[in-house]
Amino acid sequence: MKPSLEVSSDTIPVPPPGGMKQRMVALMGPAFVAAVAYVDPGNFAINVESGARFGFLLLWVVLVANAVAMLLQYLSAKLGLATGRSLPELCRDHYPRPVVLGLWLQAEVVVIMTDLAEFIGGAVALNLLFGLSMLQGGTIIAVASFLVLAVRTARQRRFEALISGLLAVVAGGFLYQTLQVTVPLSDAAAGLVPRFDGAASMLLAAGVVGATVMPHAVYLHSALTRERFDPSHGLPRRTLIRAQRVDIVLAMGVAGLVNVAMLVVAAAMLHGTAAEPTLAGAHAQFAQSAGSLTALLFAIALLASGVASSSVGVYAGQVVMQGFLRRRIPLYVRRCLAVVPALAVLAFGVEPTQALVFSQVVLSFGIPFALVPLVLLTRRPDVMGDWANRKITTTAAASASLVIILLNAALVIVTLAP
Repeated sequence: MKPSLEVSSDTIPVPPPGGMKQRMVALMGPAFVAAVAYVDPGNFAINVESGARFGFLLLWVVLVANAVAMLLQYLSAKLGLATGRSLPELCRDHYPRPVVLGLWLQAEVVVIMTDLAEFIGGAVALNLLFGLSMLQGGTIIAVASFLVLAVRTARQRRFEALISGLLAVVAGGFLYQTLQVTVPLSDAAAGLVPRFDGAASMLLAAGVVGATVMPHAVYLHSALTRERFDPSHGLPRRTLIRAQRVDIVLAMGVAGLVNVAMLVVAAAMLHGTAAEPTLAGAHAQFAQSAGSLTALLFAIALLASGVASSSVGVYAGQVVMQGFLRRRIPLYVRRCLAVVPALAVLAFGVEPTQALVFSQVVLSFGIPFALVPLVLLTRRPDVMGDWANRKITTTAAASASLVIILLNAALVIVTLAP
């Protein structure tokens, strides 16, 4: 049977009878799937390089980007709940055909860059753990992602549980690493002051934003909530919204803490040393400074991140194609198509960490194309009904979008300046 993104009784668990706590637990899960995108191998690479090169300088970027991501994931989830449609579908319904095609093309670029990061990160992890070549590692990650997708096809709740488990592995690995380092509190506090240190730090800041405010996760979350909730069970709007808020705060809170831990560990253990600001360099330095177990957990966390995020990424790609074009291909076929460019990059021997950083910068430029439609649609009563944003929510989301657009514009100017 072909996997489908259409709503069915198999994919919508009706909340069991009982008290509010039981109902709240039954409604949670989609945000944890979306949150995996926020701790993918691209995050590893960009946070490691940021911490290694600039210490705690960009810590404020990680925190602000995570707060923005939390707001945007809430708007995306609410959009799916209110309309029963995903963000790409609503773009197709409300915007001219040329605009829709443009949005689809850039979204496909975003998905390709996401797939690239996931395969490269997983391949690096297998190289660090077992000495496999990058091409061999990428092939194994592709096979592993097929297995995870099979779980999703069989049952949504099991898929969510598996993805959440892999997220827990990543979080646990960095919790242990954080406990192994001594963090200079004065330096960390200085990292909370917004500032840059030249064009290189701006480039990495754009990468941090791209790795944290993942545009494909914005598309995906609206589809996850659309699939998850059945209006026929009659739960009040207040319960649905509350469940989504709790789900997002917990999931994105975990993802945010992991990203902070990544940068803090890199800043504390790599900055000012001779270690290369790469994943392999970080692994070697962790082993030297904090022991082999710390390095092992870093590689295991990177592997878990690659497997989980590769499955979520291909699912997001299906949401994009079905929503913008009303076309659907089996998830397994799409997985095969996504493997080709990623394995080609691995076969050509591109430096992994630099490829990951580049992919995250590209993602940063794709963010406004997801954010602007999201803000415009969620503020419209004719689309959202009584669920339309309050003015303060729209203002906050629009301000965040504007800051990201200005950051990208400044990056282009600084890069092109003689």
